Amino acid sequence: MSRKIKLREGEEIQIGDYVGFKSDVEQYAKVVAYDGYSLKLEAPEDGFSGSYINGQDYTWQDKDSCWVD
Repeated sequence: MSRKIKLREGEEIQIGDYVGFKSDVEQYAKVVAYDGYSLKLEAPEDGFSGSYINGQDYTWQDKDSCWVD
């Protein structure tokens, strides 16, 4: 059974769900891990875009800065 993770707007997600976040530009990624405060996100096939995380396969983002579309 997967554990529910609550985002700032009260939305609940779990590992395997997709969330939006902003790192230079708005992006979407799959949640692959959670450490109690931050989400580890996996990039789409071609990696992330933008200046900060361009081309990376993974990033950690504060769960309160992520949203469900």
